Amino acid sequence: MRTVTHWIGGKAASGESTRTAPVWNPATGEQQAEVLLASRADVDTAVQAAAAAFPAWSQASLSQRTKILFNFRELVNARTQELAEIVSDEHGKVVSDARGEVQRGLEVIEYACGIPTLLKGEYSDQVSGGVDLFSFRSPLGVCAGITPFNFPVMVPMWMHPVAIACGNTFVLKPSERDPSASQLVAQLWAEAGLPDGVFNVVHGDKESVDALLEHDEVVAVSFVGSTPIARYIHERGTANGKRVQALGGAKNHAVVLPDAPIDYAADHMVAAAFGSAGERCMAISATVAVGEAADELVAAVSEKARAVKVGPGREQDSEMGPVVTAAAKERIVGLIGSGAEQGADLAVDGRGLTVPGHENGFFVGPTVIDRVRPEMDVYREEVFGPVLSVVRADDVDAAIALVNANPYGNGTAIFTSSGEAARRFQRGVNVGMIGVNVPIPVPMAYYSFGGWKDSLFGEHHIHGPEGVSFYTRAKVVTSRWPHVASRSEGGASTSTAASGASYHFPTAT
Repeated sequence: MRTVTHWIGGKAASGESTRTAPVWNPATGEQQAEVLLASRADVDTAVQAAAAAFPAWSQASLSQRTKILFNFRELVNARTQELAEIVSDEHGKVVSDARGEVQRGLEVIEYACGIPTLLKGEYSDQVSGGVDLFSFRSPLGVCAGITPFNFPVMVPMWMHPVAIACGNTFVLKPSERDPSASQLVAQLWAEAGLPDGVFNVVHGDKESVDALLEHDEVVAVSFVGSTPIARYIHERGTANGKRVQALGGAKNHAVVLPDAPIDYAADHMVAAAFGSAGERCMAISATVAVGEAADELVAAVSEKARAVKVGPGREQDSEMGPVVTAAAKERIVGLIGSGAEQGADLAVDGRGLTVPGHENGFFVGPTVIDRVRPEMDVYREEVFGPVLSVVRADDVDAAIALVNANPYGNGTAIFTSSGEAARRFQRGVNVGMIGVNVPIPVPMAYYSFGGWKDSLFGEHHIHGPEGVSFYTRAKVVTSRWPHVASRSEGGASTSTAASGASYHFPTAT
């Protein structure tokens, strides 16, 4: 049985703990590896390695950092297919989807390659008599990332390239469900020339998470995952004096108006709901069908859902793979059943799907549930599976009210031919990321990603300009170099300068 180890101080490390967790192949239902689960002592070893590397790395020139980032970018790009196959084997998503994940991670690396420009400060000459003022940003120290199973390459890359480019060192705690991609990423950082200890990986469960949240040397924590855990991370981290950005769950709505091209909207609903088996924080899990659009939309979405090719991620013609674990499958199936029991109509029922040759795989077929009401469990909970709920609304204002009544505020979209309706929607919804005829409005790396309400804890969104701001702190310097007059007294030279000192509060003159 293959064992996935940690990466500490520039090399693979087994650590002290002998606890392990299984790593499954979701397409077959078989265990393919085991991953070591770090103890508090193992976490401390990783943090101490990062702390020891920080003084030198924080003083590394911007030219040196940029050179390593460009090297890292080239290495990741060259190994994209290998990373995608690792993700597919452990997560279950199809390889083409996994390649897209790596590509979006590469975009953040490319953004971080511009760090010399991103860290440029400001300078004001002669703000007062003989006084200049300038600002610059400094790295924080040891930063930690705690990341989910659904994007084992991309989401960590939302964090560590930016943090490292800013001069910090980093400890990553990826999901124990699909840990192998992080090991390869660590090796690529080393090949790129990153000094030992700047990037570390510890695998684990709650014990390692708590160890990071409580460690005195960890100054900042980034998290992406479910809302209950995001709230916990934020509360525990800030209570221990750490800077925390914690991105939580979602219930993303796509509003379809009667003037939208229904076939176009249905294509995007199916792709956004069932891509990656719905295991995306930006997946469309609720369609709000407005007025007379409802019946036609449900019919079109149902037809397309039945045509989705479900199979192992490694098979080239597969469009959707399995969900990540047997427990995830059981939970999703239970929520589908609860929708039917609570009065919704199962337009397409994905329960009981069997993939020939992979009968033990964790497969759930695309599911469309019509006439869902907000009080139903399948609507209230983040399903995180291939389930599309259809909620009906009378008009666009009712749809906006429905979106705003939801406790989540991650992403939403509207499909319409009306610029007025789109503008009213984008100004009226209390959501952080909005798409207009775009179902999954994930911003490019040079913008920042993050939601509102229960989808974000802390003030900073992730990557982009807010990522740079999160991983640095500002210094402002006010300086004066007084004119010094020299004169000779008895052969000795003395210097004098008018101090201009005052007991009054300083003001500009």
